[in-house]
Amino acid sequence: MPPGRPALPVKPLLRLCYSSAQVMKIGIIDYIDCAHSLPGHPKCGTPHGHTYRVECVVEGALQDGMVMDFADLKKAIQRVLMDYDHKSWNDFLEYPSVENICDLLHRELRKVIGLPCTLRVWEGDGKWAEI
Repeated sequence: MPPGRPALPVKPLLRLCYSSAQVMKIGIIDYIDCAHSLPGHPKCGTPHGHTYRVECVVEGALQDGMVMDFADLKKAIQRVLMDYDHKSWNDFLEYPSVENICDLLHRELRKVIGLPCTLRVWEGDGKWAEI
C-alpha cells in the first residue's frame, strides 16, 4: 500500500459486493426412486423404475446475505418429493414422461418455495427435462 493511504476496512467492501439489490441463484440436488410406464410406447410401455435426480435452482435478491437458507430449500424440496418417492408416476399422471413429471414437480415446488425456480429432472443418466 502506498505511504499515506489508509487501509480500507474489509467489512464495508464485503457489504458493497453483496448488496441486497443483487439477484443471485442457488440450487440443490435431491433424488427419488419411482416407477412408471408410458402407455402405448414400444419400449417404455411396461412398468419399470428410475432413480430421478431433481435439481432445483431458485433466484432472488439477497436478504441478510442469502437468497434462501439451503436448509429451508432442502426441506421444501423434500416435502414435495416425499409424496412421489417409491411410488408409480402413473398414479399421478396420465402419461408420466420426464417432461410431464418435471412440469408436475415444478408446479408443486412453486407453491412451497415462493421464489422463481428452475427445475431439471433427470431420468437416469443422460436424459432430462427442464422448466
